[in-house]
Amino acid sequence: MKIGFIGLGHMGLPMAGNLLKAGHQVCAFDLNADALRAARDAGAQTTRSPREAAMGAPFVITMLPAAPHVRTALTGDDGVLAGLDNGAMVIDSSTIDPASAQALGALVRERGGAFVDAPVSGGTGGAAAGTLTFMVGGSNADFERARSVLASMGKNLVHCGPNGMGQVAKLCNNLILGISMAGVAEAMSLGVALGIDPQVLASIVNTSTGRCWSSDTCNPYPGIIATAPAARGYTGGFGADLMLKDLGLASDAARQAHQPVYLGALAQQLYQALSSRGDGQLDFSAVIRLYSQSATKPAS
Repeated sequence: MKIGFIGLGHMGLPMAGNLLKAGHQVCAFDLNADALRAARDAGAQTTRSPREAAMGAPFVITMLPAAPHVRTALTGDDGVLAGLDNGAMVIDSSTIDPASAQALGALVRERGGAFVDAPVSGGTGGAAAGTLTFMVGGSNADFERARSVLASMGKNLVHCGPNGMGQVAKLCNNLILGISMAGVAEAMSLGVALGIDPQVLASIVNTSTGRCWSSDTCNPYPGIIATAPAARGYTGGFGADLMLKDLGLASDAARQAHQPVYLGALAQQLYQALSSRGDGQLDFSAVIRLYSQSATKPAS
């Protein structure tokens, strides 16, 4: 089946690769020439515009940094909606605010298409392995229709409710993630400052009540997890600026709902500080750099 794919970044490129492995024909677009070259090397057909990628495709997937990028990719003069077949489905796997997801869904339906918001969790590792969790907002029928395509890229497909509810689930998940990573960074830095071996401390945390993904899979202290970004100078992974964006979206949504997010606001300030010092492109676990420069040096 032909699938249009818009956005070939750290997440989008391996997701498109898994569609190819599942036997789909992928017509891909990205503004980055290197990303397009990598997609061609993987077997995708590359296009000159989102419109061209969408033409003749029953499904079009967008995986872009923020809501303005998604809106431009869909509604621009050479955008997806200019080439979308009647009845085709747009699956937006970007992380954007719920209100934008609902508004974009309405636009797609006005043009005769279907729309689900389907943000993901699982990071670049999950994208490469095809084990992502998809949090899907849309009608029951649209969720069932999208299931077979999403199953080529993920293992846990959750229908969260109508349009926008996938984004609600994603923002709440990343709110927890940002807070928990800062908590692990703070605790690891404190423990080392008090004299405990970081390996010993991490082993205790990871067999005790403090255990979480930020401690046992993506521990921010170098030398703890060989596959974590901390082991490679915080390169790759989920960028601190993207976490800052997501925490901002959560904060904005909370304001609209008149719901306090005390810890979320503090975490947002931490990642803002990390970004302001020029570390925004590093993995968000580099937040430990705010606590101790010595903690970010590789273990000898």
